[in-house]
Amino acid sequence: MIGIDGYIQLFFSGITIGSIYAMVALGFLIIYNATGIINLAQGEFVMLGGMVAVTCYHTLHMPLLLACFTAVIVVTIIGALFELTCIHPLKNPSVLGLIMITIAGSILFRGIAMFVWGKEEHGFPAFSGGQPVPVFGASVPSQVFWILGVIFTTFVVLFLVFRFTLFGKAMRAAAANRTAASLMGISVRKVVLLSFAVSAGLGGIAGVVLTPMTLMSFDRGTPLAVKGFCATVVGGLGNPAGTVIAGLMLGLIESYVTALVSSHYKDVIALVVLLIVLFIRPSGLFSKSEEAKLKKF
Repeated sequence: MIGIDGYIQLFFSGITIGSIYAMVALGFLIIYNATGIINLAQGEFVMLGGMVAVTCYHTLHMPLLLACFTAVIVVTIIGALFELTCIHPLKNPSVLGLIMITIAGSILFRGIAMFVWGKEEHGFPAFSGGQPVPVFGASVPSQVFWILGVIFTTFVVLFLVFRFTLFGKAMRAAAANRTAASLMGISVRKVVLLSFAVSAGLGGIAGVVLTPMTLMSFDRGTPLAVKGFCATVVGGLGNPAGTVIAGLMLGLIESYVTALVSSHYKDVIALVVLLIVLFIRPSGLFSKSEEAKLKKF
């Protein structure tokens, strides 16, 4: 029987992994808004963020926070290069063709990571040491608070950028109507490029804060992409707030079901929730049918 301290610990575990799912889901959403496609390589950006940080810290002997910052910058550049080399050169590509390219990119990134870092798991120390923090009788790893703090700050910054900056307004305009945005002088090509860079950066941030807690390996990106995609659909495509709530919800459900029922269900919970939501409300839990195409931040 789990006591109250156990439920508290499960709660923190759930919102921690749920915030990672939400971060991945926002990466999906940003690219979907700009291009109308689902970037199935999004999970690999999380993996690359962790792996590059590992190299910067252990091989290049950078200070920990500098290694993490460098990793995020490197992954952001990788995301931009992926768009420039694989998406940008195409003339009038189909949505299916673009999705297939992102699948190929996911396989390529995963293969390169396996070749560079091997199949073993890698990690680096927690940002503020490994001592757990007592919370109402539960022992919560200190890295949990770093994860929640960094990701909450990222969400706030994203909201401000998309709501109040020229880049954010251009992206929202392109998301609402690409043709009209082009006629108004907005470079949709640049918006797409920046959307890939920003989504890759989000993945990199998720990777560097997650790695000290769970370690990172070349194949960790795909499960995170699946669950992030589930959060995107459950929250409602085009609804950033709903996407974040859905990610946290999936993390909590996964945490409690894994502990109270069986860990065998860990990797299918998100898919089951997705199927239930699609059956009951195909547009997502937090989207209205008439708002599904507005895609506003």
